[in-house]
Amino acid sequence: MTFTRYAIYYAPPANAAWSMFGTSWLGWDMESGTDVAHPDIAGLDVADITATPRKYGLHATMKPPMRLAEEQTPEALHVACQALAATQAPVVLDGLEIARLGRFLALRPLGDQSALNALAAACVTELDPFRAPLSDADLEKRRANGLTPEQDAHLVQWGYPYVLDQFRFHITLSGRRPKAELPAIEAALDAALAPHLPTPFEIRDLALMGEAEDGRFHLMHRYALSG
Repeated sequence: MTFTRYAIYYAPPANAAWSMFGTSWLGWDMESGTDVAHPDIAGLDVADITATPRKYGLHATMKPPMRLAEEQTPEALHVACQALAATQAPVVLDGLEIARLGRFLALRPLGDQSALNALAAACVTELDPFRAPLSDADLEKRRANGLTPEQDAHLVQWGYPYVLDQFRFHITLSGRRPKAELPAIEAALDAALAPHLPTPFEIRDLALMGEAEDGRFHLMHRYALSG
């Protein structure tokens, strides 16, 4: 399969109860590359709620999607990801919680996030030689939403505004929704997902992702954190 962009994700373990529900909730299994039936929850249009994040799969972004620089190859990126993971230790946090981030819902980590943030920073900075520069159109698109000076500086240097000191680890569960809808969605997730969330929450590998021509992301490789 030919991919247009590549990214580094935290990809939850495929066989955990919480990630199996999350994959069904979103409707896309990035590990098998297949659509998955949404859970039937009375009063909720799960397909509509999850339409925006579906193509990315159940994940947290560590190195945002990027086009490869002209001189780089997917094979070289694979080798670099292996080398990076070999220098990084697994990260253990207290758990996960369902949280609102503005008008969308996500899973957020509990506990000291310093090691997690350092891991994400390593992914952003050490793999940046593989990233093609953003076009002027890409820059304008990102700036249209309004950025702080710090975010704009990250956009120019690293291709994405919300990295390093602006990074917030999250696993997206919905698109932007009207505020009035959020309590019902939260209640459904509290009932169906919250009892299965892991304590502790462990990140033991990184995943190299590829974006297909239809915009769906596929899991290409996992790399154990063994540093």
